[in-house]
Amino acid sequence: MSLSREAQNPHAPFDPRRYHESVAGERTEVAQRPPVCLYLEVTNRCNLLCTTCPRTYEQLEPPADMSWDLFVSIVDQVPGLARAVLHGVGEPMLVADLPRMVGYLKDRGVYVVFNTNGTVLGERNGRALIDACLDELRVSLDASNRESFKAIRGRDYFGRIIRNVRAFRELQEREGHSKPLVSFWLTGLRETVEQLPAFVQIAAEISVKEVYLQRLVFFDESAIGKARPDQALFERLTEEEAAYLKQAEELARSLGMTFSASGATSEPSLSLKGGGDLSPWSLCRRPWSLMYFTANGRALPCCIAPFSQHGYDNYTLGHARQQALRDIWNGPAYQHFRAALLSDEPPKCCANCGLRWSL
Repeated sequence: MSLSREAQNPHAPFDPRRYHESVAGERTEVAQRPPVCLYLEVTNRCNLLCTTCPRTYEQLEPPADMSWDLFVSIVDQVPGLARAVLHGVGEPMLVADLPRMVGYLKDRGVYVVFNTNGTVLGERNGRALIDACLDELRVSLDASNRESFKAIRGRDYFGRIIRNVRAFRELQEREGHSKPLVSFWLTGLRETVEQLPAFVQIAAEISVKEVYLQRLVFFDESAIGKARPDQALFERLTEEEAAYLKQAEELARSLGMTFSASGATSEPSLSLKGGGDLSPWSLCRRPWSLMYFTANGRALPCCIAPFSQHGYDNYTLGHARQQALRDIWNGPAYQHFRAALLSDEPPKCCANCGLRWSL
């Protein structure tokens, strides 16, 4: 099938709810429509050592930045692209070509977003992202104080990140830039849930208007660092932990801020609690709507897979350096993956998912 442009406004932001509803009745082994969203891991390099990230503990692929030629090749094969997410297991702002990549996508009317740790968000590259018309900048902070940040993220950069984001927001407000929309993100850990209200307060103090709690993703077997089942909050909130969540919600409301623990910025109508479905993976629409490529060009089912099962070889669906995207999208590996996801025996990396994530 051709990866032709869908009948849609190419300049409108990608709407996951509308798209997922449109494919709800079309999920078969063969995708009836081309992808409208790309996750492009522009680098797998990082300057932190997060205790919730697999790259801290193992080399997932050879270190690389996605080359400009590979980036353009992938993007140009999806003329109906509506949304691009420029992150994976590395820190996107380490990539010199990042503003150029953003600009290339924005020239095509694509909605562009990525997560950053904020450590290198200086004035020069901040202005470059503004000039490139980046839509959304998500800062993963994961703590409300220096000590907790260092324990979770492996380096003592908390103060630097706060200064960087404050300066960037001051620049935006001083010069009247509404984009990129800046938000703060905290991974839900039992160890840090009590910091939620303070996390909201810090965001307010530096004019960050949106705060999100995202689900911890962990391996079921051979857990790493703090990415362990006993640290998970989702569907396991105690009364005390729920109280911290409520305090954060009330504080955000009083400050006129957005606070969400539902993942609604990425997926519609999801919450901290499951619906009792014994096959949560059956909710997933991602293999029918998006493609994920590593910095080396490997096609994976989504950005969650590296955090939920060891070893990329377990769920590699193709290679952009060796195959056309149309051949990957409805090739044997993707068809087999979709068939398993529609069955009672899903791919191992999907078995405990259910899209209850804030990504």
